Amino acid sequence: MKNKIPPPIILLVSGALMWLISRSTFAFTVTVPYALVFALSLAVAGLVVAAAAIREFRRAQTTVNPLQPDAASALVDSGIFLRSRNPMYLGLLLVLSGWAVWLQSLGAAVVLVVFWLLITELQIKPEETALQKNFGEPYADYCRRVRRWI
Repeated sequence: MKNKIPPPIILLVSGALMWLISRSTFAFTVTVPYALVFALSLAVAGLVVAAAAIREFRRAQTTVNPLQPDAASALVDSGIFLRSRNPMYLGLLLVLSGWAVWLQSLGAAVVLVVFWLLITELQIKPEETALQKNFGEPYADYCRRVRRWI
């Protein structure tokens, strides 16, 4: 796989960029009612989704390492993976969305789109290629049944 940047690093860089933007003239500050509650709800939801994905990977006794999808020993299509092919990345996006709400900055929220595009292009698509090669038709069938994000 080409990508060698771990998704949590992309998350941290995105979060730092969001913070910098929120402190700049490009912040476009908005007031979000109950920002703390809304932000925490999104972040906790993201952590729960990601934890559910990790649990399914461990149950299937396969790799959780996003940089080595070709090392997957099982196609995981149970639990949270019935709703999303990429719940770990969905979880990261939800956490980052909570951060955007907390920052109350439309400028910072634009980074959510950049994160989504980067994860899709740099991580998900190469993973899909590796998984298709590894699991063939069962993976193709899974892709037809379950959407990439939600």
